[in-house]
Amino acid sequence: MNGEDEVVAAPGDPLEWRFSQVFGERSAGEDVQEVDIISAIEFDKSGDHLATGDRGGRVVLFERSDVRNSNGARRDLEEADYPLRHPEFRYKTEFQSHDPEFDYLKSLEIEEKINKIRWCQTANGALFLLSTNDKTIKFWKVQDKKIKKISELNSDPSRTIGNGSVASSSNTNITSLVNGGVSEVHNSSNDFSSLRLPVVTSHESSPVARCRRVYAHAHDYHINSISNNSDGETFISADDLRINLWNLEISNQSFNIVDVKPAKMEDLSEVITSAEFHPTHCNMLAYSSSKGSIRLIDLRQSALCDSHSKLFQEQEAPGPKSFFTEIIASVSDIKFAKEGRYLLSRDYMTLKLWDINMDAGPVATFQVHEYLKPKLCDLYENDSIFDKFECCISGNGLRAATGSYSNLFRVFGVSPGSTETATLEASRNPMRRHVPIPSRPARALSSITRVVSRGSESPGVDGNSNANDFTTKLLHLAWHPNENSIACAAANSLYMYYA
Repeated sequence: MNGEDEVVAAPGDPLEWRFSQVFGERSAGEDVQEVDIISAIEFDKSGDHLATGDRGGRVVLFERSDVRNSNGARRDLEEADYPLRHPEFRYKTEFQSHDPEFDYLKSLEIEEKINKIRWCQTANGALFLLSTNDKTIKFWKVQDKKIKKISELNSDPSRTIGNGSVASSSNTNITSLVNGGVSEVHNSSNDFSSLRLPVVTSHESSPVARCRRVYAHAHDYHINSISNNSDGETFISADDLRINLWNLEISNQSFNIVDVKPAKMEDLSEVITSAEFHPTHCNMLAYSSSKGSIRLIDLRQSALCDSHSKLFQEQEAPGPKSFFTEIIASVSDIKFAKEGRYLLSRDYMTLKLWDINMDAGPVATFQVHEYLKPKLCDLYENDSIFDKFECCISGNGLRAATGSYSNLFRVFGVSPGSTETATLEASRNPMRRHVPIPSRPARALSSITRVVSRGSESPGVDGNSNANDFTTKLLHLAWHPNENSIACAAANSLYMYYA
């Protein structure tokens, strides 16, 4: 997607999504512990490993378990008779990444919740990843190590007596001297086979996680994003007002490259909500704001990137604004497509696709849950309007996905001319609610204000006439980098689907 003569693939047939597997599925009526709720999901670049983080500060790793045949000729013959299996994963290991802390200078509790996970380049068979909570970023190395155990002793059990001593058949004469000295030892057999020596054997390998570096004390506000660079050496971390650039090898120093903090805090009008490095150009990154804008910056321009290279922002609709206009315009997540030409953004109501060569407006806009517009007042009162939904885009750039309420997530065809849309539920039967949500004509904001000002007497209902449950929300999901497979989190359960 990065070349000038790029050919955009034509939209294919709509995908039929199927349930693949689930980890941590809870039974009906089972209470979910707060610490077990998944708060981050990320595939590595190969798609062979998947990491999840939870509110208890733990990171759980999964590895691909289905065997892929690398023999091309034989594989072609097998695929002719049997369809290629979808990706299947198994549990690999888990470790405690962060623990709760207390900032005594600010009298502030720092919770252990994992906000983001990012995979780094592998080396020497080891996996490397970054994980962060609100204040501290950690660099982890996970490597398989063989477990060595003492399995047996080289003695003959029939010749052991007493408390582990050995009854030797040889005649040993020891001549004792005064004061306990020994003059000489006479061993008639010259045989040491009776000595008890431990035998160490190597058993199966087990993954061991070790924290290599800790990047701390660089953010005054909560970290909302981390993104590693394509150069494999640096990464960025972003909070509400600043973006810092780090070197993976240096944990005690970072460079501030974006600072939107005004001289007077009362003049603050917007905050940073997400930041992402370009997947191929190590000098470019994008960050979004609470006003719905996305800025593309070039690190070659200056050390402190106060000015942006490009600004992506949708033109404001004419007419009066409501109280919720700016709240729902806040961008909660941005993701670059694999080749880097297209950028996906998610605000509260919509999913937008941007071409970084066109800053006039989004290439396409997809309504995620437009039926919630009359419910904005209720959503504000229960704080659901501030939920941060993530988005993801397929490896081929043809489709995108994002979450909603009632554990639903939506998949859209984003290629030109595509009308593909699917609504799925995070359950063993994902197509149970797969009924296209009818499109409605855009309603003026003034009429929205009139509706929400009266409040709502009935529970929220989605486009399929299903009652909305605002407590079950699907915030986190990830698309496999090479295949049509999606992993999504519903509370403490990890569901996986393929097409």
